[in-house]
Amino acid sequence: MIIKVLGKGCKNCDRLAKNARQAVEGLGLVASIEKVTDIDTIVEHGVMRTPALVIDDTVMCQGKIPSVDDIKKMLV
Repeated sequence: MIIKVLGKGCKNCDRLAKNARQAVEGLGLVASIEKVTDIDTIVEHGVMRTPALVIDDTVMCQGKIPSVDDIKKMLV
């Protein structure tokens, strides 16, 4: 599983990455979590608002920071 946090590298992006890590660990999953700050790559995903969460190339949310529990629901 590949999880990407798309954004400019701001504190909201860091918080989303932290929540994603906690969700993965809480479920005992194996996943790589990548931070993507390249604007062209972000736009290629169709994301217009950051931070955004992408799981296996599917944009799950953008423009908000889902909770750890919300991310767990996205992962199962």
